[in-house]
Amino acid sequence: MFRRIGWFIGLNNHSYSAKRLPDAKPRPAKVKPVAIMDTTQEIAIYIHRFHNLDLFQQGWYQIKITMKWEDSQHGIPGTPARVVQYEVPDLGSDDIHGIWRINDTDNSFSTQPFRIKYARQDVLLSIMVSFNLPLGKFEGPSTSAVVLKFELMYAPISESGSGLQASLDSCAAAVHEFRIPPKALLGLHSYCPVHFDAFHAVLVDTTVHISLLRSGSGVSPPKVNRDSRNVEELSGENIRGLGQAVGQLSSFDERQLTVLRGLLAARDLLVEELQNLSKAIDRPIDLTEVAAVDDKTLTDLRAELGIADEKVFGPDKLQNGIEKANQNVDTQMGGLLHSSSREDLFHSFHLLGNQALYLWNTFLKFHRANKTSIIEYLRDAWATDRRAEWSIWMVYTKVEMPLHYIHSGADEPTHRRVSSLWKLADDCSHACADLHRRSVAQMRINSRSIQDMHIFGEPSHIPIVIVERVVNAPRRTVSVNSYFNHMNLKDYPGLLGGPSYEAAKKPSTQQNGRILKAVVFVHGFQGHHLDLRLVRNQWLLIDPKIEFLMSEVNEDKTSGDFKEMGQRLAQEVISFLKKKMDKISRSGSLRNIKLSFVGHSIGNIIIRTALTEGIMEPYLRYLYTYISISGPHLGYLYSSNSLFNSGLWLLKKLKGTQSIHQLTFTDDVDLQNTFLYKLCKQKTLESFRHIILLSSPQDGYVPYHSARIELCQASSSDYSKKGKIFLEMLNDCLDQIRAPSSEHRVFMRCDVNFDTSSQGRNLNTLIGRAAHIEFLETDAFARFALRFELWKPSAALIEMPQE
Repeated sequence: MFRRIGWFIGLNNHSYSAKRLPDAKPRPAKVKPVAIMDTTQEIAIYIHRFHNLDLFQQGWYQIKITMKWEDSQHGIPGTPARVVQYEVPDLGSDDIHGIWRINDTDNSFSTQPFRIKYARQDVLLSIMVSFNLPLGKFEGPSTSAVVLKFELMYAPISESGSGLQASLDSCAAAVHEFRIPPKALLGLHSYCPVHFDAFHAVLVDTTVHISLLRSGSGVSPPKVNRDSRNVEELSGENIRGLGQAVGQLSSFDERQLTVLRGLLAARDLLVEELQNLSKAIDRPIDLTEVAAVDDKTLTDLRAELGIADEKVFGPDKLQNGIEKANQNVDTQMGGLLHSSSREDLFHSFHLLGNQALYLWNTFLKFHRANKTSIIEYLRDAWATDRRAEWSIWMVYTKVEMPLHYIHSGADEPTHRRVSSLWKLADDCSHACADLHRRSVAQMRINSRSIQDMHIFGEPSHIPIVIVERVVNAPRRTVSVNSYFNHMNLKDYPGLLGGPSYEAAKKPSTQQNGRILKAVVFVHGFQGHHLDLRLVRNQWLLIDPKIEFLMSEVNEDKTSGDFKEMGQRLAQEVISFLKKKMDKISRSGSLRNIKLSFVGHSIGNIIIRTALTEGIMEPYLRYLYTYISISGPHLGYLYSSNSLFNSGLWLLKKLKGTQSIHQLTFTDDVDLQNTFLYKLCKQKTLESFRHIILLSSPQDGYVPYHSARIELCQASSSDYSKKGKIFLEMLNDCLDQIRAPSSEHRVFMRCDVNFDTSSQGRNLNTLIGRAAHIEFLETDAFARFALRFELWKPSAALIEMPQE
């Protein structure tokens, strides 16, 4: 009897139980801990596909994965436990080298090296690797997060043989880290796209699957003196015995109960997620073994452990219920547990552990059979969740289309101006963003979602975006709630036309033929054709079937006449479209064209000029989305940046830059004969279905009102001819946007406030150049603000083959 009790509390076979005074010290030499209720975190990473968006170099690439506890003192790093290769990589023998590899030195897993030869290349990897992170002896669910690290390894294309792996191991080309919070460690199934960085733009399509399992190192449960029972059954007698144990705990047993609560929660989450996945992808799953335990028995077990039923609360509150139950445990003890109560506690642990392991293995088999459907479903769920989670960096408003700038027909215009319109934009936008950024810095992110450390590593450095949707409405409304509460997404299909998972499941009833979706990117003053590559990459992630043109015809020619630049761009676009149309016609039929434009800075003036060319007229009816990034649509009639104005004056005087003369209305003595005034009279915006104007109050290179196409403070009190000309230009642009054909048009203004604190006070920040260039160089802005707020989230990222 005493020997049996001693075995439970950790004494060796030669020790004995004796009465001691309360302050008596135990004999250290006689204690031998036994791993009775060990648990482990199993985190499975499924790597589906490697998609090359914009790698600068051809060569050999490899993905390396490691994981560790965020708290370095919490335990040892995660170790790869099992690897399952679902399919053979879809590459030739010359484009793949060796096999996947586990490195025992750093506990890492590395995929098979593969060769990348061209842009938009897909490599099907289709491999599942599971990592184990032991929680230690007698520990409950972890209070430490897990850091998941992806490394992109690179070797030159000339490497081969034994030297290839040594070159790959030498240094990581890029790193992307994710944080798995403690709340997610009881159970999670999530999509997890890996992008690395702006200089290594790829998409690694991965999913992460997590569960808490019984450790394989635990000893077998002791025999109990009662009738034999099924190893998968939790009987009512067993539950009642467990209830007797809960009321008389030592600190030793308190940790065991915490383990038991965590294991029960992991089991419940596995059942719930399996049922959700089965329903979402419409595939049956066999859970008959789990059904052997009736609901009443599990409800009794939760009640004995002080856990509320997860059917009422769901996963988030289920975890909160576990934490609350752990805090309310009575740690006072009147004596040792009865041996029968201990046996019930230990037996319940093994039975729950067996069920959790059975469910986990069932999921892995189910995933292998339905991998494509599961990743598509998880990807759509991830996009929806990120929209809600990342909304902390967004401020949403909805305003009516201004109807205040209308001429009465007399010599002097009737200026029915509302000062609050420009006051809100000029005075409050920057201050609102700064206040919002300070609030974000003080927020405590507490979520079950996997956190991208490019975003959550330094949340105060992420741009703040103020999204203003402009509508033809009788009343003006402003709300700090979600912008999409005011927008019926069914009435506004994705601006890029990318297919969602739900839409992909529905059979198409449309006529046959392909839609050519073409996007033209136009750089700014003295720019390069790759300046807008970050925006292009994000567009490709949303809709990989687009055909894009990075305009090159005006490189080194942006100092000339806008008319000539527009002609060159129009010819380049027509040539591009004809080539793509001929290619489609050879392989099938062309049903429709969706032609979109993205411009930066004066690239927007070049785009609008090109649309006035006669050769573009047949294509105007195909215009779809227009994204203007800091474009000076109303010129520089009212520019308050004196330093920048001085630079413009020097360019005109010393170099005779024609485009600068046109932007500043000095290309003709009569303002009504100037190029920009005449351009605003042309209907260059009327045919677009979606118009998005991006601006920044920090951008000193382009007047804020000019980028937003709205009234400015200086013009509101200017009744001279200059003020009249400006008002006419403004009205002409707004009239095009609110034309009768624009009943279903989406028109948005988006203010982007960048974090420039790390740049300090220098010439770039003083003259406003820093923010102007940030539009091109900030990967977080391109990936976060554009993709998740301006475009529909459920668009497919990578075209998946059917099962």
